[in-house]
Amino acid sequence: MNFLDKLREVKERFEQINEQLADPAVMSDQAKLIKLSKERSNLLDVVTAYDEYSNIMKNIEGNQEIIDAREDKELTELAELELEELKSQRAELEERIKVILIPKDPQDDQDVILEIRAGTGGDEAGLFAADLLRMYTRYVELKGWKLELMDLSEATMGGIKEAVMAVRGNAIYGTLKYESGVHRVQRVPATESSGRVHTSAASVVVMPEAEDVEVDIDMNDVRVDTYRASGAGGQHVNKTDSAIRMTHLPTGIVVQCQDERSQMKNRQKALKVLKTRLYDQKLREQESEISEQRKSLVKSGDRSDKIRTYNFPQNRVTDHRIGLTLYNLSNIVAGDLHELIEKLQMAERTEKLKNG
Repeated sequence: MNFLDKLREVKERFEQINEQLADPAVMSDQAKLIKLSKERSNLLDVVTAYDEYSNIMKNIEGNQEIIDAREDKELTELAELELEELKSQRAELEERIKVILIPKDPQDDQDVILEIRAGTGGDEAGLFAADLLRMYTRYVELKGWKLELMDLSEATMGGIKEAVMAVRGNAIYGTLKYESGVHRVQRVPATESSGRVHTSAASVVVMPEAEDVEVDIDMNDVRVDTYRASGAGGQHVNKTDSAIRMTHLPTGIVVQCQDERSQMKNRQKALKVLKTRLYDQKLREQESEISEQRKSLVKSGDRSDKIRTYNFPQNRVTDHRIGLTLYNLSNIVAGDLHELIEKLQMAERTEKLKNG
């Protein structure tokens, strides 16, 4: 199948989805409506490119007919000039279409569980982890997505030890998956009197949120503990044992949730995070098995890799995976991750195109 046949196939599917979305039965089925809307959104770029390509081809044919007829010299010369421009546009569009048609990661459309943990660097690492939490929270707001804080473990001086959040919206994993890895910061801590730059780190893990059908957990393998939820300084949020800690005995994975006053709600959220971590573990095992065949530029299965450095004295952010350096750190930590993520997405598409 050549790329034109593929474009026609996508166009037909797009029209089928439009018909289905106009069906009252589909409109009343929330799950199906969301699924079809996401699929339509994913096909929109391809359909737009196909329509543009069709128009260019029609114009090329029209200009060629004028040239072949040679009835008017001036008109023929104009047609020849325009034909060259149209052929150039066609070539550029064909290259763009090849990139658009690269198969997507099947998990790209899924919602995510995003985890941030302070690493090496003491109090400064906790403060940097809090900065990352604010950065992602602001980015989610700018994208119009929904964020739900599942768990937050606070540290001293306004820092955090760990944060776990759910992010929901359109194509979340395909956007945020590049954030997994070790983030390093270089700056003068507020407590540093000599003005010496310190280096500390925090880790970020982004996992596609598991759907109930994807991970089957035997609850006999899970130890559930309840405890009293607490806030900053150890002050009790409530007087009941509403917080939940789940330990998956076969893998040793531990999750906890304390943001709700209801023990049942915390239990449901903790189980969702546990399923997501088990699902993520399964995905990483599969990725490691085929890593030699894939060798993706920006999708490393090794999450211990240092992926990015935030240098405050120089207002610089460097993404080490693609050698990208930007001098707008203040905007980036305020949530403006658009350029960074677009460059990473482009690098991944280019690598996939190169590897066929």
